[in-house]
Amino acid sequence: MTKVKLAPLVFAEINEREKGEYAEQLSRLKEMYGDVADFLETTQVGEPLPQEADAIVFPQMIFAAFRHDEALKAYKVPMVVLTSRFGTVEMWDWEIVTYLRDLGLTVFSPYSIEMGKTVLRALGVKRTLKAGAKFLVFQDSPGEGMQAYLFKKFYWWERSATETMESVFGCKLIYRSWKACGDRAKQISDDEARRVSADWNVRQEGVCEEAYLRAVKIYIAVKEVIDEVGGVEGVGSNCLNESFNCDTTPCLAWNMLFERDNIIWACEGDTLSLLSTFIIYRTIEKPIMMTNLYPFLVGMAALAHEKIDKFPDIEDPDNHALGVHCGYFGLVPRQFCTEWTLRPKVLEIVNDKACAVDCRMPTGPITLAKIYPGFKKLSLIKAELEEYVQYPGSDCRNGALIRYRDGHKVMDNLCSHHSLIISGDVIPQLNQLAKVFGWQVTEL
Repeated sequence: MTKVKLAPLVFAEINEREKGEYAEQLSRLKEMYGDVADFLETTQVGEPLPQEADAIVFPQMIFAAFRHDEALKAYKVPMVVLTSRFGTVEMWDWEIVTYLRDLGLTVFSPYSIEMGKTVLRALGVKRTLKAGAKFLVFQDSPGEGMQAYLFKKFYWWERSATETMESVFGCKLIYRSWKACGDRAKQISDDEARRVSADWNVRQEGVCEEAYLRAVKIYIAVKEVIDEVGGVEGVGSNCLNESFNCDTTPCLAWNMLFERDNIIWACEGDTLSLLSTFIIYRTIEKPIMMTNLYPFLVGMAALAHEKIDKFPDIEDPDNHALGVHCGYFGLVPRQFCTEWTLRPKVLEIVNDKACAVDCRMPTGPITLAKIYPGFKKLSLIKAELEEYVQYPGSDCRNGALIRYRDGHKVMDNLCSHHSLIISGDVIPQLNQLAKVFGWQVTEL
């Protein structure tokens, strides 16, 4: 990831003692935050910032902060106040921070190293996107294939979605043919697939060798395109809607691309989920995945889709949902899971020799998140992953039982059936991320 470029800012009014303290604090910050930030040459308040500066950092605050309104307002980048010797904001500086915010400035005042790195990583992610981060999506005629009555509804395939995403963030969506990728995979020999996957050590149950090798060949074919394009940050494909264009599914390939190449993934070619996953994971570096949410309040409309008769019998059903995707919980990288097994496919619309991932993240606190269509708001839901439930013979062989605070509010405001699940209560960090990107937050 690209590091954020920080311009240290100093007031001309500092005395000799304060000059020494400033130098010591700047040295500390370089040591504490050097893994996420590059520190530029110090600028005096009123002077132009270095052109490459993404943000200002204040290693020191003094009374003069109240006396340079116009000079500070002239800077059009965010400000980060890291004035304590512990790499955080000093509480004595809260009044100055408040004063600067009242001037209309965007000022961050991290109260922990973790929060400070969250802010700086988010600024670095913003810089990466602005520099033209590449996202690779394989599709041919999205919405026209399997279950067209569903897939034609999705915003992520609209030209306006692509154009707005590229315009707002500066990134680039690159499209390639899913059919061509599937055809290329068929040309790869079994021996080549065995060689490439020799050290993968994939736990499998019920998957024949032909099915496994097909999954490996898709990894090889996708990797060839990634290497051709260069600098790819994320990848996805229209794997369900256009399943007839490929004789397998890319679940294993996406896991291995993240595991081996640190490339972010998204199921079903959902570019909003791809962007959301990229921004959130690169910022907070917490276990993350995407699944379908089936709130109990939806009733039979959800049950029928998953081919199950009823939701689990529990107290407080209105404030619960099932998390299910492609027959199981969803695609999660192995390193984020307590259990992870490659199994035969479940869904009827994919090839009989396709595979799916059956896995579990740790139970406990989670956060549900997603960027809204339009890219101006972030949805956040504080929740709990309580347990996993099984419906043999259904399209929910192993789903997550999720509880949140107010199911009716969720139903009124949920922005997509696709939701990201992040381990832990990370709403404070995501609020800081939203501030970096200028998003409104809808907390449910």
